Amino acid sequence: MGEQQNLSAIERIKVNSDSLRGTIVDSIQDEITGSIREDDQAVIKFHGMYQQDDRDLRAERAESKLDRLYSFMIRLRLPGGFLKPEQWVAVHEIAGEHSTGVIKITTRQTVQLHGLLKSDIKPTIQSFNQAALDSIATCGDINRNVLCSSHPKQSPLHAEIFAYADEISKLLMPKTKAYYEIWLDEEKIVDKKDEEDPLYQDRYLPRKFKIAIAIPPNNDVDVFANDLGLIAIVEDNKLKGFNIAVGGGLSATHGNTETYPRLATVIGFLDTKEKLFKAIYEVVTIQRDYGNRSDRKLARLKYTLDKYGVEWFKKELENRIGFELEAEKPYLFTERTDYYGWLQSQDGLWYYTVYSENGRVLDDEHAATKSALLEVAKTGKANFRFTCNQNVILSDIQTEDKGVINEILERYNVVKRTEGSSVVRRNSMACVAFPTCPLALAEAQRYLPTLIDKIEPMLEKHALDKEEIIIRMTGCPNGCGRSSVSEVGLIGTAYGKYNLHIGGDREGLRLNKLYKENIEEAAILAELDALLGLYKIERKGKESFGDFTHRKNIYKEIL
Repeated sequence: MGEQQNLSAIERIKVNSDSLRGTIVDSIQDEITGSIREDDQAVIKFHGMYQQDDRDLRAERAESKLDRLYSFMIRLRLPGGFLKPEQWVAVHEIAGEHSTGVIKITTRQTVQLHGLLKSDIKPTIQSFNQAALDSIATCGDINRNVLCSSHPKQSPLHAEIFAYADEISKLLMPKTKAYYEIWLDEEKIVDKKDEEDPLYQDRYLPRKFKIAIAIPPNNDVDVFANDLGLIAIVEDNKLKGFNIAVGGGLSATHGNTETYPRLATVIGFLDTKEKLFKAIYEVVTIQRDYGNRSDRKLARLKYTLDKYGVEWFKKELENRIGFELEAEKPYLFTERTDYYGWLQSQDGLWYYTVYSENGRVLDDEHAATKSALLEVAKTGKANFRFTCNQNVILSDIQTEDKGVINEILERYNVVKRTEGSSVVRRNSMACVAFPTCPLALAEAQRYLPTLIDKIEPMLEKHALDKEEIIIRMTGCPNGCGRSSVSEVGLIGTAYGKYNLHIGGDREGLRLNKLYKENIEEAAILAELDALLGLYKIERKGKESFGDFTHRKNIYKEIL
């Protein structure tokens, strides 16, 4: 089964990690460096952390013969992206005490903090624990944060479907107690049988594993970009079950044609929770057993699926679960968006979606968003829900409390920022990239707002400023900002240079394609200006920009 020869170095580290303990305790206690031991840098990911350094200062520090300025990013496990108000207060305070102070909402409906020093990791995790929060299994070769359509407006059955995210997260949690021992000072396991893990064993998965739950008609979670996608089928206001899709993933490597983005393939339908959870579990075991453990670039489920074939995968899954999948049920996605502003759901409660550019919650010249959300949280009158487009929904607000919340939002200019931002800006998204991501080749979240500043007048010139065009940027081809499944995708190739992709659709059902390679800002703007001008003249009816460029086959210019 799988690639058993020439195992990658990470495979050795996982097996020899003593159930993800490694030598983390010794690494953290080492005061000589801000870094941790090399093997522990892999192990600590399973605890929800990445070691990073400030890349803006690398050259300067190297010239002064100083070690890199190391720090850590920590990411919370929040299935479906839900926080109670008191938990938001805790996150706010922890961010101010231990990190850069910026609260970062990710594209996977959770929160991460950057800039933690090594000595601050343990106090941070203990503070999170006091707020009933943890970072277990949010990074590493394991199931990551489980996504679910975020807005209750989506369906009268939203609460029922949303609950699946937490249950799936628990189903796929690792059994090791290393996190509790190392960070929370719980007693060490004496009998290792108490943490035997039939799912992950001692080798875990070949690579990360991502799951999303979508509620049609809104594909706000980009369900097909995940290793495992679940599409809720609702008929006559009853949840009938889920279509199950496998093999999505957007990461690739420049210059390596064996790597590629792929959208998940629907393989069938399941009508009960018992059957669904059995299938989810066994999809993971198939990837565990057959995934590539020699080449990490080819280790995601999409490559396993393409290597063995969809029909083989389906039969192997049915053999493991002991029953056949039903034929997929019809569904329709008509949009992929966040619902900004005030909306009342079927339950009579109110919801306000706050625009947070690229997920960075802070106080800036546009709005004091961070201060506003803290004041809202302190009222105890709103829960917090995060979207896969990096925004925050103030949720579950009683009608009598709506005025109080709205006054706070207006006082801190949050309403003005949210409702005054252009459509293209609110639809845009970028990954973290510089200065902290070690994989970044180019800027993303720090640069995209500036680029949007220059695209907005262009759209106005062509009378397209009301068009819901989706622009996404990533600092490398690993896909954290899901740029491969946007109408306009910008993927970093070198500092200041990007590949320009076009032709994705609005609903997230089609990948975009490469149009121009390795171009700088001036060329990006010139190409977009020309394409938008053509779109204005030759579009058919309400045809979207992505559908237009796809129909015209414009990207063939570079083939």
